[in-house]
This record gives sequence, C-alpha cells and structure tokens, in this order.
Amino acid sequence: MSEQRNKKTATISSQSTAEGGMRRIALFGSTGSIGRQALEIIAANPDKFSAEILTAHGNEELLIEQALQFDPNIVVIGDEKKYQRVKDALSSTDIKVFAGEKALEETAAIDCYDLMLAAIVGYAGLRPTLQAINIRKPVALANKETLVVAGDIVMRKAVEKKVPVIPVDSEHSAIFQCLVGETRNKIEKVILTASGGPFLGRKPNYLVNVKREHALQHPNWSMGAKVTIDSATLMNKGLEMIEAKWLFNLQPEQIQVVIHPQSIIHSMVQFEDGSIKAQMGLPDMRLPIQYALAFPKRITNSFPRYDFKRINTLTFEDPDLRTFRNLSLAMEALNKGGNLPSVLNAANEIAVYAFLRNRVNFLEMTDIIEKTMEKVSFIQSPTLEEYFESDGEARTYAADLINL
Repeated sequence: MSEQRNKKTATISSQSTAEGGMRRIALFGSTGSIGRQALEIIAANPDKFSAEILTAHGNEELLIEQALQFDPNIVVIGDEKKYQRVKDALSSTDIKVFAGEKALEETAAIDCYDLMLAAIVGYAGLRPTLQAINIRKPVALANKETLVVAGDIVMRKAVEKKVPVIPVDSEHSAIFQCLVGETRNKIEKVILTASGGPFLGRKPNYLVNVKREHALQHPNWSMGAKVTIDSATLMNKGLEMIEAKWLFNLQPEQIQVVIHPQSIIHSMVQFEDGSIKAQMGLPDMRLPIQYALAFPKRITNSFPRYDFKRINTLTFEDPDLRTFRNLSLAMEALNKGGNLPSVLNAANEIAVYAFLRNRVNFLEMTDIIEKTMEKVSFIQSPTLEEYFESDGEARTYAADLINL
C-alpha cells in the first residue's frame, strides 16, 4: 500500500510545482455538508484548487460520484464493508482506494497535499487531524469536536510544528478574520453569536414533545443532521465556546454567547480599549469554507450579498440557560477543563444518535449527558490515551442508559 502511494505522490508533487501554486486539498469528510460545499468551491476555482484526497464514512455512492468528477489521488471509505463497491466503481481510474479508520490516519500522514480540510463529523476526526499536523500540513478545521476532545494536545502540537489551524465554523472564522492585523492587541473577550435554533423562546413543556423532523428544520443554516440537532439544543454553541478557548488561547470568562436570530453578525471581538470588531455576511457556509481554503487571500465568487436596505433589524439577547441546559453543561465542562469536555462530547454524540433514531426525546438528551458527566472519573491533565479512554467510557455509559 505504501509503495503505491509514494509512487503517485512523487508524480503529484512534480505536477503541482509545474502548475504554479495550485493548492491541493485533502478533504476528510467529503460527502457531508461541509465537504459537498467545499467541492463546489473547488469546482468553481479549478485554477486554484484540486481535490487530492477524498474520504467518507459510509456514503459510498456519493464518494464514487465525487471521485469520478474530481479524480483525486486517494479515496478512503471508512466502512470496510463498502470497500469492494468503491474499488470496483473506480477500477478504470488511477485512483487508489483504501478502507477503514486506520486508513484515514495513514492517508493523512502522506505528504501529497497542501492543506487538510478536516470535515469529518464528531470525535472520529481527531486522529487524522493530528496526523496532518504532525507532517506540518495546515488544517482548515471544520470539526469542532477535535478541539473539544483534546484541544490542549492539538494546539500544542500545532505550535510545536508551526502549523496554522484555520477555523471553518462561521463563528470562529469570524473571530479569526477580526483578529487579522491585531496580533499585538489584547483581546478583552470574544462574543459568539447563536441563532437560537428552531426552538428559540420555547419552554420545556413544548420541547418534551419535539420530534426529529422538527429539530432538523434550522431557520437559517443548511447543515448536517448532527450539527443541526446540536444547534437546536444549543450544545453547538457550548462546543464552540470550548473550541474558541483553544483556538484563540482564551480564558473561559473571555468567551460570551449571545442569541442573534438573524445570523448576520457571525461573531465579534472586543479589545482592551472597548472597541468591538464584527464580521458580517449572509448565513452561507461557503463563505468561511472558501476563506479557509484560500487564506490569506480572498477570492471572488458569485454568492449572494447582504443588503442593508432589505434587512434593517439586528437583535441580540441572552441565551435561556434554564431551558437549554446543554449550554450550561458545556459551560461547566469549559470551566472545569481536564477530560470533562471529552466526556461531554462523547455523551452528546450518543444522545444525538439516539434522538435521531427516536430512542430518546429532546429533553432526555440533556439528562443522558449530565448523568454521564457525573459518572465518568475526572482527570485534570489527561494524556492523549486518557482522552481516548474517557471518550470510550463515556460512550459506553451513555449507551447503557439508553439501552443501545
């Protein structure tokens, strides 16, 4: 397997140099919402980007379609049972096909790309991201769970290897953009905006009857199922608070959340002189994806533009922490640190999985997360292996609560 890869890698490297600076993208999670939109941007800018690696967990049909269109060097299907289907479909091409979770890590460690777009949903994105950083590849990070689970280790490794981590989440991209040119100026706080999701203003007596199809109807953003449910529970904002801590080297008290239903201001930075910078735009994930892929350049596009004459009201309010207790639990994990964010994330992934399969109701997700956080032993300064062990223990306990 390694010999085949190295042979093709040498060829690709020579072509890249000859083509004069085209950026080769390793797209980990190409069939998800972020991955599909990233490929739209790559297709619209064939002189600037190429898709070098495409990976998916189980959507082999779309992965095959993407591979035939973009002709990557390597394709990885996470579900090993689907390997032969992908292999056969691509047999007439030069594309190398691998399968399994280990193959994701091994592929991330191959020096055949210029930037990784880390868009695998959930905890599964951690190991490939660490591999990319280890070989000094810049990472466009769309997987917030990577930093929630082991942010201290990931960012320490990035600093050690002098690797840029460019956020793709709209909120963190907004903060990142606000900080360009401000490296010597002290941050007083960052303000993460949240739409409030589809149940803004609702109380527990309404939420107890919420069904899967209702929770998946986000008012502003088009996202994958897991992220959409996290947005509905406000867990997404809690995970973003933890991610912001590591990305921007902040203390918990420097991170604030406000509800902004219009989703026009994507986040703000307040500096020590009281001045506030905000990054604005229509709610369109293609904007932060394109910014991360092209950074430090901005490139033209035909995306819709915000028109101040059409939308004249921008509102802000505090989140309802009593109703949306997931955000409170995330704040607890943020403040306590250690392995608690990892436990929070693992329990949440199990709870969302169960909710999407109608095994628990909307409010029960919070109960599962809270009980798991109370049960799993706290570790103040975990090793990477202890993070993995905490994740596994939390998943097992949460799954047992649901009888999964």
